[in-house]
Amino acid sequence: MAARRVVKLLYVVITCCFFAISVCDKDNYVEELFIKPLNNGFIYTHFQFTTKWNVSIWQEESLKHYNVFPKSLGDTLQAFSIQELHLTLTQGLWRHSKWGYPVRDAPPGAELWVWFQDTVEDIDQQWISLTNALSGQFCASLNFLDGTSTVQPQLSFRPEGINHKDKSVNSSYIRYAALPKENVCTENLTPWKKLLPCGEKTGLGSLLKAKKLYDANYHSLAVSIRPVCRSRSSCEDPSLELSQSLSLVIDNHIRNNGRRDWSLRQLFGETLSGHCPLASRSVVYTDTTDIEGSAILSPPPGETHIEMNHGHTRTYAVHNVKDFTLNNGRLNIGAKYTTSLIPYTSVQPPILHAQRFASGYGQERGGIVCLLHNEDPHANITVIYMESIPWYIRVYFHTLTIESEGVKIKPEYQHFVAGKDRARPHLMELVFTLPRSSTTRLSIEFDRAFLKWTEYPPDASQGFLINSAVISTVLVRPPNHMFGFAESSELSHMFNNTRETYFMRLHTETLLVALATPDFSMPYNVICLVCTVVAIAFGSIHNLTTRRFIVEEAHKKGGIIGKIKNFFRRKSVPAAQSEGSEIKSHLKDS
Repeated sequence: MAARRVVKLLYVVITCCFFAISVCDKDNYVEELFIKPLNNGFIYTHFQFTTKWNVSIWQEESLKHYNVFPKSLGDTLQAFSIQELHLTLTQGLWRHSKWGYPVRDAPPGAELWVWFQDTVEDIDQQWISLTNALSGQFCASLNFLDGTSTVQPQLSFRPEGINHKDKSVNSSYIRYAALPKENVCTENLTPWKKLLPCGEKTGLGSLLKAKKLYDANYHSLAVSIRPVCRSRSSCEDPSLELSQSLSLVIDNHIRNNGRRDWSLRQLFGETLSGHCPLASRSVVYTDTTDIEGSAILSPPPGETHIEMNHGHTRTYAVHNVKDFTLNNGRLNIGAKYTTSLIPYTSVQPPILHAQRFASGYGQERGGIVCLLHNEDPHANITVIYMESIPWYIRVYFHTLTIESEGVKIKPEYQHFVAGKDRARPHLMELVFTLPRSSTTRLSIEFDRAFLKWTEYPPDASQGFLINSAVISTVLVRPPNHMFGFAESSELSHMFNNTRETYFMRLHTETLLVALATPDFSMPYNVICLVCTVVAIAFGSIHNLTTRRFIVEEAHKKGGIIGKIKNFFRRKSVPAAQSEGSEIKSHLKDS
């Protein structure tokens, strides 16, 4: 009997081990950190956490047994029949002319765009339910993304993952919305970190300290879910990819008292004590192209990658966290400059960048102007330009003008959707070509509408924000690139990549527009005046109707002599009373 029990126990243990191995084989988790010191004193850091789950998003029965992939997001995908989900929460504005291109571009505030599966019947109702669910999960104001701020773009946001077999892309299943006034704080960072397999306990997640992160000039949280190919060779079997990224731009010159030296402890207030046990790879990449010969990287990297593409060479130092933290060691990557007299220089301007501002004056007429710069001296660039404008901005689409160096440019494709009061915003999508080495000016005019007094926000005097414009294009890889790739979100795919063109999406500045706003202090003044008048009138009437009037005989006063007599009379009365009380007490005792 004892031998049988031992055999059964071994069988159960072996079965559980094989089941655990089979489940673990379906998940692959990679954590990466990219550090790029800029010549102007800023340091760009990008955390990338990628989870790949070998299941099909179109088979609901496969989304049941979770291991590394967060169950909360899996339930959301399954409940709302989502094919792709992309969410960004950003504080600050990415400055392309000073910092180059990021790995993932995002507008200020919150941005959400979702591709639903073709099995969904009511997309609008599904969108409202999804935004409420995500609002509670990420502690953000995504529940305000209703029909008044949601659009259905045709070209700007195509699927980033693979599509279902034998099915074409239908733009009726996409929804896009943004909240430019959304503030990002620790309430958003905490639920975002809980989605990581190791959280902030160990691995690269241990560097995510709110005190240091929110002291940066720019920070952006991103969550992306999409179906991807299981292998590079074929796409017969799809997989589900979850990409979590955190981008930071830190002004090291101010934080480090004018010194250019930096380290992980100085940037994040912590060092690495180990890697996440569930991660198949935990790596830190440092772009040493601009600091070679002027700074010494410590500890020395385990590997060095040299990337060459279109005549541009970049060098990356690679630190494997697992190798540097063996035997309870700690990893504190840093750069110490050989001399403190290294001048700051500007970053090479990107090939394509844009500036957007509001024109006009007064409270009635206005306009939107966007300057698109093509710095490439050899090739023209074709872009897709998208504007999502609130309904209370009356846009005149016939005033649209696109010109470069005095020559008008005719759009190759136009898509306009007029806004509807309190129902939907305006949508404008344009496809046109930017001449080489030129600045193209795009302008459109609008009027400001009058709102009901209940529709004004508490800070109406501050103004109303218009969403960032979205510019999509395909570029030949520029020298100051930091692009992600369509095959995988892992940063390791940037090495030895032979692609000649890359898709890129840019976001411009948000616009602050002042509407005709009533003086909300007048109701307060009227209330104070009315209350004062009512109080005075009511007090007088109440005093007259409730007071009791008693007739009192007037005492004759004989001038100064009478006053003196009255004074001594008041003095004598208490004395007489005291004498009388003494006589009564004496008689009582006797």
